[in-house]
Amino acid sequence: MRITQGCFSFLPDLTDEQIAAQAQYCLSKGWAVNIEFTDDPHPRNTYWEMWGLPMFDLQDAAGVMMELAECRRVYGDRYIRVSGFDSSHGWESVRISFIVNRPL
Repeated sequence: MRITQGCFSFLPDLTDEQIAAQAQYCLSKGWAVNIEFTDDPHPRNTYWEMWGLPMFDLQDAAGVMMELAECRRVYGDRYIRVSGFDSSHGWESVRISFIVNRPL
């Protein structure tokens, strides 16, 4: 069964180029990008493990893609998602979140 949660969940899996474009969009908005992974993707499981720290000061999606590649290398057998967190006053919330890796 295909897990359908987060943005783009009903579309085919995003390519790395498309993931980089979404990450760059988040960075252009000033959002902190973070990578998370889990082996339990149930919709009520909102507490996924974080891969490193949120990337607050990045300007280029290449940094996100480098961290994603490393996370996939270590946890390629788990679900991985990318999220963009908007820390501006009044929002202070995740603005985008999408799955970038599904185990076989």
